[in-house]
Amino acid sequence: MQLFDRPAVDAEVWDELEELLVSADVGISTTEKLIEKVKKQVVVEKIDQGSHVRAALRAAMVDILIVPIREIMEDLSPPKVILVVGVNGGGKTTSIVKLAHSLKNEGKSVLLVAADTFRAAAIDQLKRLGERAGIEIIAHQSGADPGAVVYDALQAAKSRQVEAVIIDTAGRIHTRSNLMEELEKVKRVAGKADVTAPHEVILVLDATTGQNGLVQARYFTEAIGITGIFLAKLDGTAKGGIVLAICDELKIPIQFIGVGEKLEDMESFNAEAFVAALCD
Repeated sequence: MQLFDRPAVDAEVWDELEELLVSADVGISTTEKLIEKVKKQVVVEKIDQGSHVRAALRAAMVDILIVPIREIMEDLSPPKVILVVGVNGGGKTTSIVKLAHSLKNEGKSVLLVAADTFRAAAIDQLKRLGERAGIEIIAHQSGADPGAVVYDALQAAKSRQVEAVIIDTAGRIHTRSNLMEELEKVKRVAGKADVTAPHEVILVLDATTGQNGLVQARYFTEAIGITGIFLAKLDGTAKGGIVLAICDELKIPIQFIGVGEKLEDMESFNAEAFVAALCD
């Protein structure tokens, strides 16, 4: 941020900073909290150099983004069940296969589950990407009961001693309430197969979605309890500042980011690197 290259950090700088953060989708509430925290630090520590104010702002952003990830007991019997949710068009299916590909590269056995049975295209896409990654998929016909697909997949995973099961889910079913009811059902079915499952519930968010990302995160969290976020489509133009608001208001950790179209284009989230890119 070149704001802090000026001779003095005055009221005009703070006003422009507020506009910049809001325009980057950080959100009004989180923006105000960040600026207030940095202003207090400037007074207490008698900071007068713009570069030091910039550093304080970045540190405050990193503090917000570092949300503890829920620990999973290491002695749980396999498979580890990962439920992935998100709205259609947000990069959910691609992100699922990226995650599966990453686990496979770690030497783990992985099974994909096509539980978005309301769209034939979703099943076909998962099959096509899964085959490209060399990962087995459990799928029923379009229109089948998603719960039945999940149940069959978890039984198969147990019998084959698969280490990780990743479940794709519907992203839209006519109304939001119907969608959330269906996701709750899928979650219950997973719990019947394994009382500890699902072990993770990951929300895939499109980095370009803006303030709607906070709305999505809140809805999904209230319905099924999100444990982490996969930030998709974080390319050179997408800033993804909304994750600051999500971490601040909902305390959900960002776990992964998607940075391209290839299966390898996925990284674990690094708060310091993210803030550096956002500020630059």
